Amino acid sequence: MMHGLLSRIAGAALLFFFCGACAENGRNSSSIKLDEGHAPAESSEKAESPKSAEVLASLERIAEIERGGAFFPGLGLTESGLRERAGDFAGAAVAAYKELSWAYGYGSAPMAQVEEGLSNALALLGDVSPANESVRGFGAHALKGCIAFAGEEWERAEEYLSGISTEEEDPDSFLRWMLLVCALEKETGGGEARSGRSAYGAIRARYAFFPEYWYRGARFFSGREDGSISAAYAEQCINISPQGPFAAECRKILFSHAGLSAFNNAHSDIRTKAEIENVIRASVSMNNPALLEEIFPLMALPDNPYTLYAQGALRALSAAPEFRRFFTEGARRASGRLEERLHYISRG
Repeated sequence: MMHGLLSRIAGAALLFFFCGACAENGRNSSSIKLDEGHAPAESSEKAESPKSAEVLASLERIAEIERGGAFFPGLGLTESGLRERAGDFAGAAVAAYKELSWAYGYGSAPMAQVEEGLSNALALLGDVSPANESVRGFGAHALKGCIAFAGEEWERAEEYLSGISTEEEDPDSFLRWMLLVCALEKETGGGEARSGRSAYGAIRARYAFFPEYWYRGARFFSGREDGSISAAYAEQCINISPQGPFAAECRKILFSHAGLSAFNNAHSDIRTKAEIENVIRASVSMNNPALLEEIFPLMALPDNPYTLYAQGALRALSAAPEFRRFFTEGARRASGRLEERLHYISRG
């Protein structure tokens, strides 16, 4: 059982996330062990006290797992427990927030529970400052920064989080990512925008399956000189978490990039190329043409790259008699653009 800070953060938000995914990924987590026999030190420890070689080695293993794209539920809490045991309450808070952010990004923990967990942890530590109590103070400082970040209060978040950042931080650490997001969300353009783009892209490997990484990137690049970068980020966010909390905004970004802003009330109909391929693959493997109806709202939109991609992919299926009959019958029931496109598809 985890102690203090972590039990308050994790208990409120992550039970469902763990139950749904830990069994599948349990083999990965076995390589990192958390010594749970001792409660973490509190005010007697110094915030800058050196971590043991064992803890440092475990933290490095966690970093390499993340850089390999293999983050799994509980990894952030494992890191948080290691840091808390070593007296690094600020690092423990940020690592626990990382766990919450992954859960939220996949729709497994609503924002209300994320905020509740952070608030409970802050109440546990008390409203102390780094100057008054180094360990607890830095932990409270970090939690305030995480709360501000979750609430998209970028200036406030940056103020708190920059106060706990040290030269020892990895360039691609979660804290560095948070600080980079704060800077990008406040960005106005120019040379700093180009620098931010480079820095953001450089840490991609560690966050390849983290929905919010792609969402924040899509927002930053949206409306700039090369909208295709924003669209690529938005597509990846949707592909890894199509039902997550960031997918709807990313579909709006794709809608705008496709020149469909005038039809923005139908942004939920857009589908990425990967989503189109997944639906077609399922339909063919199950020999069930009816599954393709999921793509029909996309087929009813004005010309755009995603609709035209789906049209070409569906036309290839019309060589099979069962699929051709499905498209022909669908065209009889449809109207407008959808009718025209289904007629075209059915002709093969």
